[in-house]
Amino acid sequence: MLTLTNLRKTFGRTVAVDDLSLKIEQGSIFGFLGPNGAGKSTTINMAVGLLRPDSGTVDLDGRGDPSDAAVRALIGVAPQAIALYDEMTATENLVLFATLYGLSRTAASNRSRELLEVIGLSDRRDHRVKTYSGGMKRRLNLAAALLHDPPLVMLDEPTAGVDPQSRNAILDLVRTMRDQGRTVVYTTHYMEEAARLCDRVAIIDHGKLLALDTVDGLIARFGGHSVVTIQRGANEDRIETNDPVAELSSRLRGNDISGVRIDRPDLESVFLHLTGRSLRD
Repeated sequence: MLTLTNLRKTFGRTVAVDDLSLKIEQGSIFGFLGPNGAGKSTTINMAVGLLRPDSGTVDLDGRGDPSDAAVRALIGVAPQAIALYDEMTATENLVLFATLYGLSRTAASNRSRELLEVIGLSDRRDHRVKTYSGGMKRRLNLAAALLHDPPLVMLDEPTAGVDPQSRNAILDLVRTMRDQGRTVVYTTHYMEEAARLCDRVAIIDHGKLLALDTVDGLIARFGGHSVVTIQRGANEDRIETNDPVAELSSRLRGNDISGVRIDRPDLESVFLHLTGRSLRD
């Protein structure tokens, strides 16, 4: 659905994206992870046609570069910064954006009603957006990206700062989009979301692709060992192992054991292994 080939983008002496190539398959949820300043936003901006790469190519569904408006119309984008008009109602926002996408007034109204039902905001459709909670705004922000029924949807931190109910609703909607055949590019700092949702995950840093695989594949390659912790009174034994169940079984002897714990590697372990633990601002 989306192919990036040898993308490079610099800003002065700063190399934001450095020879980045990847392919995103149709009908999948593709996780795009990286620390702050890793080059994610620059890559996304080139993928949707907002930035021109210094070199390399972007191809959307075999139709060429999304700097072409006709190609770009195949993409829906829900940016991290809420892109809504606070003084307008939910219906007014969606109808406005739908007409900008080229829908007729009648089609815009019908599509807006449909999406407000999907995101659970039908009963608040005539309320101004400034009265909405953060989770309601996030859901409406996502609905605005779907008005023109795009086959490719870019979601940048779509659950940032929302309540658990809205988060679950958004994650369910993302799965539904995939089930309907859409392709979703999902950037997030919540590793558990990427692990739950994504068919494949790319991790980048300093503009370079560090790893690309399924979540299980990444954990197997880069996650490291499981850690078995056995508590005996005030003492604690920590054992790294590839077979935590067998290790635990062999050590569960005696009456002095007060607690046990198994910590298995996860996507966060992979992320920190590949990108380091130093703070990024």
